[in-house]
Amino acid sequence: MSDLPTPQQIRRALARAERGAALDVHEATALLAATGADLDRLAAAAARVRDAGLVAAGRAGVVTYSPKVFIPITRLCRDRCHYCTFVETPAQAAREGRAPFLSPDEIVAIAAQGAAMGCLEALFTLGDRPEDRWPEARAWLDEQGYDSTIAYVRAMAVRVLEQTGLLPHLNPGVMTWEELNRLKAVAPSMGMMLETTSRRLFDTRGLAHFGSPDKDPEVRLRVLEDAGRHAIPFTTGLLVGIGESLAERAETIFALRATARAYGAVQEVIVQNFRAKPDTAMRHVDDLELAEYRAAIAVTRLVLGPRARVQAPPNLVDLAECRALLEAGVDDWGGVSPLTPDHVNPERPWPSLERLRDLTAACGFTLRARLTVHPEYVTGSLQRGEPWIDPRLHPHVAALADDEGLAREGVRATGLPWQEPDPALEQSRGRTDLHIAIDSEGRADERRSDFASVYGDWDAVGEAARRTGAPLPTAPAALLGEGGEALRAAERDPAGLTDAQALTLMTAEGDLLAGVVRLADDLRQETVGDAVTYVVNRNINFTNVCYVGCRFCAFAQRRTDADAYSLSYSEVGERAQEAWDLGATEVCMQGGIDPELPADAYFELVSAIKQRVPEMHVHAFSPMEVVNGTARTGLSVEDFLIKAREAGLGSLPGTAAEILDDEVRWVLTKGKLPARTWIDVVSTAHRVGLPTTATMMYGHVDNPRHWVGHLRVLARVQDAALEAGRRGFTEFVPLPFVHTSAPIYLAGVARPGPSLRDNLAVHAMARILLHGRVENIQTSWVKLGVEGTRLMLGAGANDLGGTLMEETISRMAGSEHGSAKTVAELEEIGRGIERPVRERTTLYSAPAR
Repeated sequence: MSDLPTPQQIRRALARAERGAALDVHEATALLAATGADLDRLAAAAARVRDAGLVAAGRAGVVTYSPKVFIPITRLCRDRCHYCTFVETPAQAAREGRAPFLSPDEIVAIAAQGAAMGCLEALFTLGDRPEDRWPEARAWLDEQGYDSTIAYVRAMAVRVLEQTGLLPHLNPGVMTWEELNRLKAVAPSMGMMLETTSRRLFDTRGLAHFGSPDKDPEVRLRVLEDAGRHAIPFTTGLLVGIGESLAERAETIFALRATARAYGAVQEVIVQNFRAKPDTAMRHVDDLELAEYRAAIAVTRLVLGPRARVQAPPNLVDLAECRALLEAGVDDWGGVSPLTPDHVNPERPWPSLERLRDLTAACGFTLRARLTVHPEYVTGSLQRGEPWIDPRLHPHVAALADDEGLAREGVRATGLPWQEPDPALEQSRGRTDLHIAIDSEGRADERRSDFASVYGDWDAVGEAARRTGAPLPTAPAALLGEGGEALRAAERDPAGLTDAQALTLMTAEGDLLAGVVRLADDLRQETVGDAVTYVVNRNINFTNVCYVGCRFCAFAQRRTDADAYSLSYSEVGERAQEAWDLGATEVCMQGGIDPELPADAYFELVSAIKQRVPEMHVHAFSPMEVVNGTARTGLSVEDFLIKAREAGLGSLPGTAAEILDDEVRWVLTKGKLPARTWIDVVSTAHRVGLPTTATMMYGHVDNPRHWVGHLRVLARVQDAALEAGRRGFTEFVPLPFVHTSAPIYLAGVARPGPSLRDNLAVHAMARILLHGRVENIQTSWVKLGVEGTRLMLGAGANDLGGTLMEETISRMAGSEHGSAKTVAELEEIGRGIERPVRERTTLYSAPAR
């Protein structure tokens, strides 16, 4: 525990707060100790910030609340928080005649009764992953046909939407990136309290979070970040008075601010006061004093700023004390229920809405009902096409919202179908208002219209990039003096290099680099011979509408941008037919992650090609698209891939890999899938009989250590495939970063692509480290041009990729090497280095036609 701040430190920090200066964590710590007149001044400063924010939001003097029902899906939990009375054991539930979970009928009955009483939100509250601790929970889920609690929550959210019209707000605790992706389609908002960033409370026996795996601060921060990457309006907050120091409290507030700024998805921050409960380990701990609570609210408001929504639960203090919370900067009372108790704090009943409205008015404010998702996200999604709310939920939200994004006066929720966007969108607003023709000249504007917001906080991105892209302290070859030894080790056993040896060779220069290139070329000749191969194919980028927020991608557009386009199924089939008529054997098909894409779109796209040209090999859908497909269909990755294979999918491109290190991935992209998910998708594809390619995009905010690590990951995935007798990766494709129009470069964050040395080293080391695993190393003529491609063919590469016919993604990023090549032009590349050139199929056999 740190010493309490001195009065002088408090007053210095207070003077800065009153001037509107940005506070640091030490000043925030000091202000958390304010009392008496100092606390009154602190609260007044916070209230001024709150009022300015409401004016800027167009809601001057409006304090909000959400009329809700509280649905305790299950009280079972794998955690053991020392202050919690919500959680029970299966034995306790059985003694009181309760099943491990509420049944579907019980859930709908609570929601329907709430809807009849004017509620608009269904708050799903439950313990974390009870099936991991309690066999009774696992058995109940199995009996009901659900593979997890999350799957049950998803199904019940759909049922509540369809049968009652209440908007689900999901609080299932810690969620993975994949689970958040699955749940976004069924809930306009979600939440999880951060509570505290104190590791001391987590690691120390006897303290509040000891023995509760889901209360690890790093794990909870990761959930907040993943929710931001998915653009999920997310409720979070801090729990004050559970044993944290003032410094730890301040650090928690700053952690919340960092996440809110990075992604813009923190819709509200709850500042909740601890209240001791009987029959808990912390029953003898004093409740948080009101003065300390006021200080925590005020400091949260000052640190988070005017745009933040700061909530305090009105039932956790006496009603008269709510005035003090408003005076400290609160602008939201959270969920208030006319029907159900606060199951987490059952001893504290909700105040009546009449009394809360009167108190709010006495403080000079108007109380207005809102939806579970805050107004900024409602209007952003419904009026400006922003990706906060899944399109399948737009009708449900629009039925309850007014033009300001608040609840419509007197509205009552009624059930509406939860369904995919109408496939007729191809003929109506979802298709005809888009540009169908592919732009052959490049982007009309070098920046998409939402450049400042879609990619997150560029300052935070730049700070992270300085860490990931920092050069190695000393070139390993120079440090170790072992360049020659590492090269000899590679000659003896190319795939058996240690990480240190591989890094030494990856950073080689001069004569050592020349030796690495020679070895790679020898291995290429030994493995696949001298032939340079290519496939006659056509790239079909079926839509460029995307809201994932990849910071390197100049291809993606928002739906309303002038350069946005989508192709209908028939147009995709026509392009495949044109390609076949021109001699193509493959269609390579990928597109943006369009939130209005129908659930069956991926299957229909494949079918459109196979129905038109049955003999065409369909090489389609990155792992990111597969994950999007699973979220839209509710299928597992395996079932989705099997259904796609049955529709005619022949193989997957291993794109969306970028660098398989999340430290780098979260700089490159706001919302793309994490490395472990990419690995899971391609491994599952291999398991169900779909070969894939593998890629690596390099030369941006990375360094050679990441390149070695990436290749090691690919080697492990391929080893598993080969051991199981599967094809696995057909080729590895190094993709040099094209910087010209990439947002991350335009923002001054990324390097301007790799050097020639980098390109030679990456291609050569890919051949060396994947030797005996992946036969084919492809070089990208689109990104490197003819002369660059020839150099890579002398550094271990053997394949040119495809003719493409059109390649939109690299061109829009600023590639200067064209978007198509004829067979004659590809053959000339090989002839220029006196190598034979041979056409191949996608799977590297001789074409039959």
